Amino acid sequence: MITGKGTRTCMRSSYFTFKGQTSLYVFVAVLFLVGVIFGALMVNALSLEQRQDLEGYLGNFFMTVQHNGQVIESGTYWDIAILHLKWVGLIWVLGLSVIGLPGILVLDFLKGVLIGFTVGYLVGQYSWKGLLFALVSVAPHNLFVIPVLLICSVSAMTFSLYIIRNRVLMQRTPGGQRPFASYVLLTLVMAGLLLGVASFETWITPAMMRWVTPMLLPA
Repeated sequence: MITGKGTRTCMRSSYFTFKGQTSLYVFVAVLFLVGVIFGALMVNALSLEQRQDLEGYLGNFFMTVQHNGQVIESGTYWDIAILHLKWVGLIWVLGLSVIGLPGILVLDFLKGVLIGFTVGYLVGQYSWKGLLFALVSVAPHNLFVIPVLLICSVSAMTFSLYIIRNRVLMQRTPGGQRPFASYVLLTLVMAGLLLGVASFETWITPAMMRWVTPMLLPA
């Protein structure tokens, strides 16, 4: 029988757990933003040859979009979906081990670097036209992908910390199967959301890119 005091204790425990996760969300979000800034600054470190190579690659890409009228091929959906699922799957695996905790942080930082570098280069190379292209090609699906990855990261870090408390520090808590089941369920839900995001990225994003691409081609 659970007394009123026991109920209040459980409520306080849940409250502190929520506060702990909130601090993790803030930490992971800040780490991601630092990665974005770092990636944007990396653009300035590119050599002239590297800039020319990137400019040539983007020029060919824009021409392909403009003349072919599409940038998707058969199987592209699954390519995009699998890429997203690999990120989530790797984060999930790292969360199962204590030593994987730093790896989760590295992945979040790298994701920020990739986005920051892409947007930074487009803006630096094409000014406001590059910003517009980034808004239609990079921003839409990442508005969903980034929160999903942050949620998965915090869930993985929380579970990893749970393992440290229960296996390393031997601070046993009741209901040992529930955290793992919740961890798996949350990851599966996030993976399902990413499958939907991959649909948007495969069929909607290319249409928006075709609308902006003519502005980036030389007259």
